[in-house]
Amino acid sequence: MLQFRFSTVLKELLQTNLKRPLTGSRHKTWLPIHYCFGTTSFDARSVSKLKVLHAGVHRPMLCSSRAYCTKTEGAVQLDEPVKKDASGDGPAGDKRRNAGILPSLEDLLFYTIAEGQEKIPAHKFITALKTTGLRTGDPRLKECMETLKETLKNTADGVTLDKHLFKKCVQSNIVLLTQAFRKKFVIPDFQSFTSHIDELYESAKNLSGGQVADYIPQLAKFSPDLWAVSLCTVDGQRHTVGDSKVPFCLQSCVKPLKYAIAVHDHGTEYVHSFIGKEPSGLRFNKLFLDEDDKPHNPMVNAGAIVCTSLIKQGASNAEKFDYVMNFLNKMAGNEYVGFSNATFQSERESGDRNFAIGYYLKEKKCFPEGTDMTSILDFYFQLCSIEVTCESASVMAATLANGGFCPITGERVLSPEAVRNTLSLMHSCGMYDFSGQFAFHVGLPAKSGVAGGILLVVPNVMGIMCWSPPLDKMGNSVRGIQFCTDLVELFNFHNYDNLRHFAKKHDPRREGGDQRQHTFGPMDYESLQQELALKAPLWKKVSPTESHQDSSTTVVYRMESVGERN
Repeated sequence: MLQFRFSTVLKELLQTNLKRPLTGSRHKTWLPIHYCFGTTSFDARSVSKLKVLHAGVHRPMLCSSRAYCTKTEGAVQLDEPVKKDASGDGPAGDKRRNAGILPSLEDLLFYTIAEGQEKIPAHKFITALKTTGLRTGDPRLKECMETLKETLKNTADGVTLDKHLFKKCVQSNIVLLTQAFRKKFVIPDFQSFTSHIDELYESAKNLSGGQVADYIPQLAKFSPDLWAVSLCTVDGQRHTVGDSKVPFCLQSCVKPLKYAIAVHDHGTEYVHSFIGKEPSGLRFNKLFLDEDDKPHNPMVNAGAIVCTSLIKQGASNAEKFDYVMNFLNKMAGNEYVGFSNATFQSERESGDRNFAIGYYLKEKKCFPEGTDMTSILDFYFQLCSIEVTCESASVMAATLANGGFCPITGERVLSPEAVRNTLSLMHSCGMYDFSGQFAFHVGLPAKSGVAGGILLVVPNVMGIMCWSPPLDKMGNSVRGIQFCTDLVELFNFHNYDNLRHFAKKHDPRREGGDQRQHTFGPMDYESLQQELALKAPLWKKVSPTESHQDSSTTVVYRMESVGERN
C-alpha cells in the first residue's frame, strides 16, 4: 500500500525549515500529536521538528458524516490565521513555499503516487485509488473523475498528468483522497482485509446443501449455484465477489427497512403501540399474537403486515410504494433498486397464508382505524418484490451501520432512533427460528429472506449482503450462514469480542490487524516526553491530557518554543 514518505519527499523542505529562525523569541501553541502504534502513514518522529504539525483526524463512533480533516495547504505560521488557497499555486502559495512551509495536500498526494517521477499515468492513480477501497464511480469523487476525464483530453498523450494538472484534478476532493491514502478509513489495510473475504467466499462456495424456495414459483427459477458477497464500509470502501450484479428480491430482508421507515416517520412509541418487541419462538408465518393481541415483532409476517399499514396512512398504494422506493434509493446511494412484477403477481396468487394472517389481524383490530386490509396486503407483497443486487443492498446495510447516513452520499436517510431500534430487533428476531443461535455465534444484527439474502450489519464498520438461493430448514441461506459464521471466527466483529481479557482475534480496524489496544501509563508518558525531548529539543512538555475516540488514542501536549534554532 502506498504511504506518505516524509523522510524522503520532504527532506529538503525540512532542512530549510530547521535553518530558519523562529519569529520572535517565545511563542506558545497547542500541538496535537496523533501517536499511532505499528506501521503508520505519517512518521510522528520525523514531523515533530516542524513548527506546527497537523493533527491526525479521528473517526467518531457514530456521526452524521465521516469526520475528514479540513482542507488545508500545510503548516500555518504561529499566531497567524489560516489563508486558504485551493490550488496551492499563485502568489500566496509561492510565498508560503518560499518561506519554507510545508507543501499542499495536493503536492503530498502527487509525491506519494509519482514515486519520484515528474508525471503520473492516469491509470496508476486509478489503480492506487482502488487499493484504498474507493471506486471511481463513488458519488463523492464525481467532480474529481469528471475533471480527470476532461484534463486527459487536452494532454499531449492523453495518458499522463504533471503535478499542476494532477492538482487541478484532485483539489475538489483532496480531503477524501488524503484520508484514503493516509489509511485513515475504518479499514486501513483494505486489500489485506478483502483477501480474507475472498477466502471466506471460496470456502462457503463449496457447500452444496439446502433447497431453493419453491412456494413462490418465481423464486424456484434461480440457480442454486448463484453466490455473491458485497460489502460497503462506513467510509464508502467497497468490495464485491461472485454474482453480485444479479438482481433478486428482498423478500423478508425488506422487513427491517420498512420498520425503520415507520419509526423514522412516527417514532418508537406509536409504532410499538401496534407491534411488540419480543421474539415469538414460533415460525415466522404463524397465526399467533402476544398476550396483548399484538404481533410479536416486525420481523415476523404478522408484524410486518401491520408495520406496512403504518406507512403513509391515507395515501394510495402507488404513493406509498413511491415513498418507500425513494427511501430505499437513498439508503442504497442511488444504486440499483428495482421491482419484479412477476414476483409480485406470484406472491399475491400464492399468498393464502398471508391473507389468513391479514384477516386474523383485522379480527383482532391490530390495524390503525380505517385500514383497508386487502389493500395493505397488496402493498406488503409489492415491498417483498422489490429488487436489489448484492452491491446496492450492501450500501443499505452500511447506511444502518453508519447511523442512518448513506456512506457514499453523506445524506441523512434515517433517524438515530430508527436505526437503533432496527438493529436491536434484527439482532434478536432477524433470522427466523435461528435468531438465538445466530445472536450467540455471530453476535451481529442481520435479516434473512427466502430469496437467499442475508443483510448483515457490523455497527460503525460496514454493511454486508450475502446472497445464495439454497436455504436450510430454517429458511436461511446455507452459504450465507456459513460466511457470517466464518467472518466472526476470523475477525473480532462479534458484539462481545472486545471484552477485556478475551483472546483477541484479528481487528481489521487497526492497521496491520493489530490485536492489542495500547493504553498509556505513567511510564509511557515519561518515555514519550523523553523521545520528544530528543527529537525536538526546542519544545518542552507543559501538561499532558489523554482522550480516547474510537480505537485511536490522542495525546495532546501544550508546547512552548524556547530560544532560536542554530
